[in-house]
Amino acid sequence: MAFNVFKNTVLFPIIIGFVLMISCANLSKSKTDINDEMLGQAQHDKTDSISKSIVVGANQIETYLPLLNGKRVGVVANQTSVIFNDRSYTHLVDSLMALNINIKKVFAPEHGFRGTADAGEHVKDDVDTKTNLPLISLHGKNRKPLQQQLEDLDVIIFDIQDVGVRFYTYISTLHYVMEACAEAKIPLIILDRPNPNGHYIDGPTLKIENKSFLGMHPIPLVHGMTIGEYAHMINGEKWLANNQKCDITIIPIKHYTHDSFYSLPIRPSPNLPNDQSIKLYPSLGLFEGTNVNAGRGTEFQFQRYGAPFLDKEVLKFNYTPVSNFGAKNPKHKDVVCYGEDLKDENINGIMTLKWVIKAYKNSTDKSLFFLTSGFTKHAGTDKLQKQIEAGLSEDTIKKTWHDDLKAFKKIRAKYLIYD
Repeated sequence: MAFNVFKNTVLFPIIIGFVLMISCANLSKSKTDINDEMLGQAQHDKTDSISKSIVVGANQIETYLPLLNGKRVGVVANQTSVIFNDRSYTHLVDSLMALNINIKKVFAPEHGFRGTADAGEHVKDDVDTKTNLPLISLHGKNRKPLQQQLEDLDVIIFDIQDVGVRFYTYISTLHYVMEACAEAKIPLIILDRPNPNGHYIDGPTLKIENKSFLGMHPIPLVHGMTIGEYAHMINGEKWLANNQKCDITIIPIKHYTHDSFYSLPIRPSPNLPNDQSIKLYPSLGLFEGTNVNAGRGTEFQFQRYGAPFLDKEVLKFNYTPVSNFGAKNPKHKDVVCYGEDLKDENINGIMTLKWVIKAYKNSTDKSLFFLTSGFTKHAGTDKLQKQIEAGLSEDTIKKTWHDDLKAFKKIRAKYLIYD
């Protein structure tokens, strides 16, 4: 009660801002470290405009702080879990600790808490050197929090920036966190963030027999939902084990619609460095299930593709992947790859198969193209590989998605928070 009275006074936002300002100053070195490791081509000049228009859930600290006071808190977070502050930002964990919230531990998804691990790389449990908090990996020996890891917690916060693509594993982590919370009867607070690919729905729908960590639910490759909306769907469609339901509270985004343009100020993973890579990711991400390199090992990840077995007379652009940040062992490391440069390609609001089809057609040895099971896991269906191998056109293939997409849109409509 005392807190509720206090937060309605003029002093509350002033003190909150002062604490965050001190936190920002104290953490300037760590933030520089993160920038050196993670941001690369991140566009800092856009942070100010974003914070003045779209207001992410994490920034609405006065809304969720009362839910944390006096509680033992766990946080599911990575490098994108920040509170914007004028032209800068502070990490959610650092900010809450500065406000004397009792954070007990941090759960880290794929790529780790500070976001520096390779895609698919197992991340070990650790201790965060900045905060001395225990870090529990959800991309190592277990993908779901263990019940003994939740015994000393009263509430968990989930705050991770997603990009709206089924095989981007943060929504699989969301599923497992919700399931663990339901089993432990621990409430989950989700701080929602915009989906930069949230303005369209496209791609093949996953068939449940192809369920994996790259796709757990029967949804299209591009689902058009925020993390908060997707959590509603997981509950509503009873996708958790034993038809359980997680007690969730969503802190919604202010001034956001699904048509809102949102440029991510922090790359959400090591190999999505800018807006172009995020737009192309739904299409070029399918190459992850093939023997074709999608720009890993270069500075233009998911903005080009190539392989040494593609016909260099047709696909004349070439590059050589090397070991670098986020890709210690990229496909065809230190070998010249032939393909296409797409960094200036104008694409928005669609997922296209044209580059995968073109690459397959121009493979000098087609037996080298598809990996054993990787493509089916990424596509969510074994049908797509068969269609490409049969030489079907993109238009013909896309027509086979129509009924599934229509059905999904009806289901999706029940769980939308934003227009």
